[in-house]
Amino acid sequence: MIKKGKRNGVWRFRCLSCKKNFQSKRRKSRLQNKLWKEYVCGKQTLKDLSAKHHRSKKWIKQQLDAVKISPNNLLKPQPIVIVADVTFFSRSYGVIVTREPNLKKNIYWKEVSTEIPDIYWQARTQIEQQGFTLKGVVIDGKRGVKEVFMDLPVQMCQFHQVAIINRYLTRKPKLAAGKELRSISLFLTKANEKEFTDLLDNWYGKWKYFLQEKSFNPETQKLHYTHKRLRSAYRSLKTNLPYLFTYQKYPELKIPNTTNSLDGTFSYFKTLLRIHRGMSKVKRYKAICEILKN
Repeated sequence: MIKKGKRNGVWRFRCLSCKKNFQSKRRKSRLQNKLWKEYVCGKQTLKDLSAKHHRSKKWIKQQLDAVKISPNNLLKPQPIVIVADVTFFSRSYGVIVTREPNLKKNIYWKEVSTEIPDIYWQARTQIEQQGFTLKGVVIDGKRGVKEVFMDLPVQMCQFHQVAIINRYLTRKPKLAAGKELRSISLFLTKANEKEFTDLLDNWYGKWKYFLQEKSFNPETQKLHYTHKRLRSAYRSLKTNLPYLFTYQKYPELKIPNTTNSLDGTFSYFKTLLRIHRGMSKVKRYKAICEILKN
């Protein structure tokens, strides 16, 4: 016997066996979803779930593998600001995510093997094809990515800029010029564009000739700049300066000055993967989708 179909929101059946079979499938689906939520959101391991539900780890694994992730509940197409960034879980596996920080909703995500401008082009194209209009974007400063969004207000993450300075100068520079430049970079989140520009220009005026010092390399028989890392740190600030205070120029767009909206999500991913070491690629991406769609 077969079921008649849905009438007035209720399934009607020709016989009791069909009804029982349908209810059994629904119970099984609810249990699988419950296990999946505990596994991903509750960060329960297979061993934890096995003990809790008095089932073997093999049975728990089968139920988790059977879970189907429902599609993301997309927002209605509208003008949005996005934060776009990539996080990597290994040398050749990562995920690009774009998020609307004011609505606290993830718009687009996809697995990637490298972080190149093309994947940002794909993300932008996909978002706009869904009917969204981009008003502004926050990025981490990866080379070439700004060009993808040059027709929009682009904000470079100020924390990423400070991290770049730390990579060049370390957190404890030895040179007086390096100490001063790092102190200026730490003022970035507290200053406006004019204040920061004045500080940077004054620093350069003070250390201009120091930056031009050269040393002779006896192996190559050539001269090279003595303070290359200090020059690189200054050049990074000077090059990115037009994009570090965009959020102040367009207050009506409510553009954040950092990618922090995504950094918390990325941290959650990595905590989850540490708990579930050895997770297959398919299950890993399924878990990532579960987190991002909410």
